[in-house]
Amino acid sequence: MSRRDCLLAALVATIWGFNFIVIDWGMDGVPPLLFAAIRFALVVLPMVFWLPRPQLPWRTLAGIGACMSLGQFGFLYVSMGAGLPPGLAALVLQAQVLFTVLIAAGVLGERPTATQAGGVVLGSTGLVVVALGRGGEVTVTALVLCLLGALSWGVGNVLARASGAPGGLALTVWSAVVVPVPLLALSLVVDGPGAVADGLGAFGWQAGLSTAYTVVLASFVGYGIFTTLLGRNPSASVVPWVLLAPVTAMASAAVLLGQTPNAAETTGAVVMVAGVLVALRGGRRRRPRRQPALGRGPRSHSVASGGTTRSACAGIEP
Repeated sequence: MSRRDCLLAALVATIWGFNFIVIDWGMDGVPPLLFAAIRFALVVLPMVFWLPRPQLPWRTLAGIGACMSLGQFGFLYVSMGAGLPPGLAALVLQAQVLFTVLIAAGVLGERPTATQAGGVVLGSTGLVVVALGRGGEVTVTALVLCLLGALSWGVGNVLARASGAPGGLALTVWSAVVVPVPLLALSLVVDGPGAVADGLGAFGWQAGLSTAYTVVLASFVGYGIFTTLLGRNPSASVVPWVLLAPVTAMASAAVLLGQTPNAAETTGAVVMVAGVLVALRGGRRRRPRRQPALGRGPRSHSVASGGTTRSACAGIEP
């Protein structure tokens, strides 16, 4: 990657990492599921009228949206509403890489390499350390909810990979069509109509700024730059930059919110990020040496993480 692309990748990771702080800040007084529903309603409208629909069956778009957006962010917002600190949420959500490798092995028959398997074990060990050493204010329920969000993201990655779905902002917008109404319905069931009405009444300038950040910067600007980078660089060179997002989130939470991770959380974070890096790097395949063939020109060979032109771990931004 060029220096310019590296700076752009670092910018995207910074935007996505700070996004967790913004979500936590803006959700005060608004039920989590309602807050997520409003965000995705603005992701869809009016962009859905400007972007062409990806050439995929509706059921495929619905499945990707249900996992990558509805499941991932529904669980994430609820986990943060249950008290999971934004820095820890950003870290735990990266377990999606580990889940993606495991699910792809079982569903797509993509047998992980020995290095990938070692990365999954290492990353899982880091998660266990974080879970056992979490601060007293972090409940098991909140941690499990965030892990379920990571699992949903991993399933969505595999669905997108299996369907051959093209990346890009159009996929983000059109797959999100199935998200706002179910999230609102879930909020009405879980929180109750009274809480939803109170949440709409409490949706002031703070929630508005938070939503504007998540929609404009995190979704449109961040994902637009990220997919552009994937289009002109090997995904194995781009995807690991996303691991700066938890670092940004945890550093921002420490400076702005005073949420300094304890020793166990810090150790677990380092171990988990190392495992994710190993899993990502283990998916790279060496470019085969060009073999001269009589009467045939050289053939192009695309190499990327997991042996595909697009990483199944890229997913959609937080």
